[in-house]
Amino acid sequence: MRRGTFVRWGVPIAAAAVIGGAIGAGPVIAAVSGEPVLPERSAEQLLADAMAATKDGGLPPMSGTVQQTASLGLPSLPMGGPATGAGSPISLLSGSHEVKVWYGAADKLRVAMPTQLNETNLILNGREAWFWDSSTNTATKMTIKAGEAGIGKEHTMPTPQPSDLTPQQAAQRLLTGVDEHTTVRVVNTAEVAGRPVYQLVLTPKDEGSLVQEVRIALDGETYVPLQVQVFAKGSAEPAFQTGFTQVTFTPPAAENFVFTPPAGAKVEEKTLGAVRRPDEAERHREEAKDAAKDVKVVGDGWASVAVLPYSAADLAAKPAETPEGAGEFGGDGDPAALIDSVLKSATPVSGTWGSGKLIRTKLVTALLTDDGRLLVGAVTPEEITKAADIK
Repeated sequence: MRRGTFVRWGVPIAAAAVIGGAIGAGPVIAAVSGEPVLPERSAEQLLADAMAATKDGGLPPMSGTVQQTASLGLPSLPMGGPATGAGSPISLLSGSHEVKVWYGAADKLRVAMPTQLNETNLILNGREAWFWDSSTNTATKMTIKAGEAGIGKEHTMPTPQPSDLTPQQAAQRLLTGVDEHTTVRVVNTAEVAGRPVYQLVLTPKDEGSLVQEVRIALDGETYVPLQVQVFAKGSAEPAFQTGFTQVTFTPPAAENFVFTPPAGAKVEEKTLGAVRRPDEAERHREEAKDAAKDVKVVGDGWASVAVLPYSAADLAAKPAETPEGAGEFGGDGDPAALIDSVLKSATPVSGTWGSGKLIRTKLVTALLTDDGRLLVGAVTPEEITKAADIK
């Protein structure tokens, strides 16, 4: 499955990552003067608890509503079409988006993404799954093959990606990067979705980072991440936030996992997990190796900068065809309009490294050099141009 399709599917499926934590015994919660006050725990203890809670395992049955908001300071993005519709990677770069999740067991979950005009639903019940898109009045029945290899892990960046719609995903990505480049402190008087939480406050030590701090709220009983907030330097409001607005750890009703296509709906059938031909699998492995060779990282921690070959033609090119059985729901759309919009906001710059175009948002800076390089990082323009000097 190509990246565009996986990211699009990853948004609703990833919302079910809320089921991905192993629960430890929680502390007794006390309330003082109407403010939740949890027993003191060190940052080291909470980091261990949070990492355990985001590993694959068995959460108790639960349901809730997750809201993601993003205010990255991007230029006006072209909207319309499948690539920019509700739940698409592009649409998640700005505004507010909501996902409803029901989890009964490892093989019973439902994810709904409602909008003003339509709704998409993913329902898994045992070996059968349905994907419902009200905008196209299409219901897709999916047969899931067992024993198929999962999608490979992607390169981890120190800031959340558009596909990190749930607090669990965003927290796991951030907690994985906690090291000597980060200062961590604990707040034990916060509340999220009506539940007392611990807040792990991560502050980058690197002066060149655009990130002021990251706040990860861990449920006071389960240590499951309930909210992640990323603050850019100089901003009082989070540039990126994903968190529960409502959550309950009780078994959802059985009917939440039963789906019957509405009368008149178009019904399609797909098989997920189709095995690739040996020659095709080998080709994809070689392509992945070649791509990895072309990428290098300059710097460490929050001030790291990724450097890779760049051409506008490559960025705007349509992806290769999706292998049969990978699943196509919604299409990728033509990204040329997005590339053009972003490039129009770029500022011409030059230095000892050469010349190019600089694109800056609240959390990310990108440099497109005229000699064919793309440099990206959650760093200041000064740090990007320093990295451009290293060839």
